[in-house]
Amino acid sequence: MRCLVVLLAVLALSQGSGVTRVPLHKGKSLRKALKEHGLLEDFLKKHPYAISRKYSNLEKVASEPLANYLDCQYFGRISIGTPPQEFTVVFDTGSSDLWVPSVYCKSTACQSHHRFDPAKSSTFQNLNEPLSIQYGTGSMQGFLGLDTVTVSSIVDPQQTVGLSTQEPGSIFTYSEFDGILGLAYPSLASPYSVPVFDNMMQNHLVAQDLFSVYLSRNGQGSMLTLGAIDPTYYTGALHWVPVTVEEYWQFTVDSVTVNGVVVACDGGCQAILDTGTSMLVGPNSDILNIQSAIGATQDQYGMFDINCGNLGSMPSVVFEIHGRKYPLPPSAYTSQDMGFCSSGFQGEGDSQLWILGDVFIREYYSVFDRVNNRLGLAKAI
Repeated sequence: MRCLVVLLAVLALSQGSGVTRVPLHKGKSLRKALKEHGLLEDFLKKHPYAISRKYSNLEKVASEPLANYLDCQYFGRISIGTPPQEFTVVFDTGSSDLWVPSVYCKSTACQSHHRFDPAKSSTFQNLNEPLSIQYGTGSMQGFLGLDTVTVSSIVDPQQTVGLSTQEPGSIFTYSEFDGILGLAYPSLASPYSVPVFDNMMQNHLVAQDLFSVYLSRNGQGSMLTLGAIDPTYYTGALHWVPVTVEEYWQFTVDSVTVNGVVVACDGGCQAILDTGTSMLVGPNSDILNIQSAIGATQDQYGMFDINCGNLGSMPSVVFEIHGRKYPLPPSAYTSQDMGFCSSGFQGEGDSQLWILGDVFIREYYSVFDRVNNRLGLAKAI
């Protein structure tokens, strides 16, 4: 499945009124690139899917499993510095830091991507603070600076930027994105780092202190809208869900049912709405129940395959959230590639934390409201 974030404008506000549209373009996923280079099998052996590592920050070390970005294929562009240097990033509501490669990074991955050169920016200030983000078998090492970051029409001055000096392995060599722009709460950010959207709010650069995401099912027209809600991207009404913990965009799921029978999250569970995760992830036992209910079978790498011929007869998987049902039809939770179909559900150990990634967000237009600390969900067009 895919990773992405979208931006869009609403309420007939113009681009100059604090509403900013950030189009997301669809590129090649890292999984597909690795497969084309004959490296996917080796990667999957060395980097088992371990999404829970994303949610275990320790002091100055933020943690992010590499496999999270395997299926990301929706990217947006930003620029950093004066004059601007352009980068392609994943907009990630499951993390809070902004980082890109720097010219000081000699890792193979950095050599194949755009690298920021502080010496070429008249507005750059070095904070002389280290940055370290753990990636399973290795870590991204770097340092923090301040500079002007431009996201579409928004010019965000004095923004904290992480600049990598070392990136793990050679995996990022094949990614189409240069770095990550986190959109979660500031409590998740590295020490001395202020998230991009927080800096925008503090400088009154957005019309409203919220942003919304539309992820297109076919890859065309995906949009991240900063400062507004765009009703042209959804049908019916938005339904609001309170954030339970202000770190990730965390909330309560009441239950998960198939054909009216509870198959997972019995009695309620905590979940995160995460544009930086492509799959829909939950505890192994619950996910196995879902895979069984939809008829998926496990392969040697822990992924689940689906018979493409069965899509028409497979059931919807229904998430009940804040008293309302959000069904995911087979078309939403199944990925099709070169004649093969696979399940968008992924088990992750005994962690009781669910991650509703792009599998869910493609079906439901999502509003991330920092003023009222709530999420808005509506059926996407």
